[in-house]
Amino acid sequence: MRTITDEAEERSRERPRTHPGEILREDILPELGLSRPQVAADLGVEQQQLEAVLEEREAVTPELAIRLGAYLGNGPEIWLRMQMAHDLWQAQRVVDISKIPNVNSAAA
Repeated sequence: MRTITDEAEERSRERPRTHPGEILREDILPELGLSRPQVAADLGVEQQQLEAVLEEREAVTPELAIRLGAYLGNGPEIWLRMQMAHDLWQAQRVVDISKIPNVNSAAA
């Protein structure tokens, strides 16, 4: 018998993970009233790099995560976890693992 928790977990697995650039673009920068050029300058990165992340064309790198974590006061880990969750969710939809053997199940 399926429970409400089972259904919620299944919906969660199906829902795309949010790109950290979307969080910055839609929530954080407007809330703080910060312009993109100002944020790029404050972070010490090229505006094009920040724009690519904000428009979800590029990933948050470890270096950018360190800068964002210091700038926003929430540490780099949150930015890397968001990026990893987004990337893994995307990859799981395109990588075919059906022909890859599981060596642990063969040994059992």
